[in-house]
Parts: sequence; C-alpha cells; structure tokens
Amino acid sequence: MARGQAANQELAEVLNELWRLDSNRLKPGIDYIISLQGRAGYVAQGSNYARDRARAPLFTYVNQDKLKSMETFSHFINLLDNYEMSTGVTETVTSEELQENHKFLDAILETEVMKRAHQYLVKKSQSPPDITHFKRQLYDIWFRLYHRDRSGGEDSCGFEHVFVGETKFGQEIMGLHNWVQFYLQEKHGHIDYKGYKARDNKDTPDHDDHVLNLQFSWKGLVKPVGGSFIGVSPEFEVALFTIIFLASTEKMTSVVVKVDEYILELVVYRHGRSIGTSFPKLLSSNNRDL
Repeated sequence: MARGQAANQELAEVLNELWRLDSNRLKPGIDYIISLQGRAGYVAQGSNYARDRARAPLFTYVNQDKLKSMETFSHFINLLDNYEMSTGVTETVTSEELQENHKFLDAILETEVMKRAHQYLVKKSQSPPDITHFKRQLYDIWFRLYHRDRSGGEDSCGFEHVFVGETKFGQEIMGLHNWVQFYLQEKHGHIDYKGYKARDNKDTPDHDDHVLNLQFSWKGLVKPVGGSFIGVSPEFEVALFTIIFLASTEKMTSVVVKVDEYILELVVYRHGRSIGTSFPKLLSSNNRDL
C-alpha cells in the first residue's frame, strides 16, 4: 500500500471514530426534519439570480430546546452573532465575545469527540499534549483574526467564515457551511433555500442524509453551491477540520474519505496559521443503491 493510501486509511479510521463518538449529533426525522424539494439549477458566475426549486424552507422542524440544552450547541449559538457580515469591515472583539470563544472551546474540549481528536493529533506530533496549549492552538486556528480583504483591518477568522458566513464586497457569499446557522438564518427570513445540488439522479440526497450540497440565497446574495454537514455537533466539525488542517502545510488540502456511508471530499484552505475555509462535498451516499 502506498504511503498516501496508508495515511488516508488512518485518517478515514479516526474520522469514522469521531463520527461514532458524536453523541450530540441530532437524529433526522426525530430531532429535526428537512425538506429537500427540487434539484437546484445552474447559476452563472457572479450572478445573484437562481431559480427557486424549493418553495418551502429546508428545515421543516428543529428541536430548539434540545439544541439549547446541549452545552456545545448553546455556546456555539452564542458565537453566531459576534461577527460583521462584510469583509473589509474590521471586527471588534469585546471581552464578552472573547469569553464566549473560550467557553465554546472549553465545552467542546470536554467531549469524547475532541478528546479523541486531541489524542490522535498528539500521536501525530501535530498538537501539544498539554490541554491548555492545545486550546491555544485551536484558538489560533479558528478564532485568530486576520485580513481577508487587503484594504481593511482584521476582518475575518476561520470560525466566522466557515460557521457564520460572510460577504465579499457585498457581492458574493463566502463560507456559511454550518447547518445551525443555516437553520437560524432561514428562520429569521434571511436565507432562502433554492434546492439541493446533485450531479445526476444517482446522487440525489435523502432527507436523512447528514451531508448535503445546497444552493441558497442569503440576504439577497446567491451561493450557487455550498456543502454542509446536517445535524452533526459543532465539536465534530471542529475536530474533523482541525485534523485535516494540521495534516498538511499546503495552501489547500483536499482528502476523499468514506465517513459512515458517505463518500466525502473534505476541503480545507489555510490562511497562515488559521483556517481560511473548510467544507465537505458530498460525492456519493451509499444508501442510494440499496
């Protein structure tokens, strides 16, 4: 077996372990219900027009009480309103927001998912064994502010881009790959789900799939396609993308792995010592052919 293949095998094993350990993951059809509706069409580069193939929202129901009762989710939700939507607008981080960042990291570090991820990263000599130092490393990867727009101040960070979403010059949506943010923005009327993206009829998604490629508009701007996990916990996403981020020093890392029944391409862009963006792309889901 080639070295790359062996490394990929090891990666697939740890990611599947994280999947099995994700006890905070919500159950489709019970804790939340999604309505996939139609298959989204083509959107021209730079255009903000998309035919709406989904009249209803993506999320029909989410058990919000359950979300708020889980510590990692409730801390995660507190972070979603801490950012300026537009790049080029300098972020101001209040001491309260700093505390919220730390509370979120403390909460996820208590979970089995993050403990396993830490163990793996220490074994690979990619993270310090000391938990305080590991937390500092996570902080740098996800919360350290940087310049995304050259003209402005420190206007972005990995967490904001991936989980909250931002706009570039008010013309295009960047990031926003998180289902909780999607659901909350949809509930507030800011997001309009346009339909799912699939290459052909063989990879049509199912309402109980935990990964989707979607098309949507957010505050009037269109995202032609965005990949997102659905129902998973924030600690699962942080663990998974941190492992892939630390696995390489390339500007862009992309790995194809089978996690549970999904064949995914996991993509991470680096911005110095931080995450520029990270997202899953669903390549296929095996339950189609059963």
